[in-house]
Amino acid sequence: QVQLVESGGGLVQAGNSLRLSCAFSGRPFSTYAMGWFRQTPGKEREFVAAISRVGGVTYYADPVKGRFTISRDNAQNTVYLQMNSLKPEDTAVYYCAAHLGLAVVTGDEYDSWGQGTQVTVSS
Repeated sequence: QVQLVESGGGLVQAGNSLRLSCAFSGRPFSTYAMGWFRQTPGKEREFVAAISRVGGVTYYADPVKGRFTISRDNAQNTVYLQMNSLKPEDTAVYYCAAHLGLAVVTGDEYDSWGQGTQVTVSS
């Protein structure tokens, strides 16, 4: 069974950077596309970024384009989200998700989810 464990969240000041990591285990990592989503209390889950199985294709939500970068290291079974120029609006719980197949941007299509890691950006 797939297990996903996020790490790297925390409290940062606006304009600074943070890198989230997601450790994948339980299945062959390279058969899964990976995604990052975020959620604020009272709001629907929001797509952030996705990456294809070998990292050749990436997708980003408009609010994070140019600031966030998703990447993966298949040798380490890890997906990353580098977040630069953070804004208070980026404050949310960030979730790592895995999809058996192609990279997609709809959360309902993902097969497995991590527990989430809190990112708080102060102004």
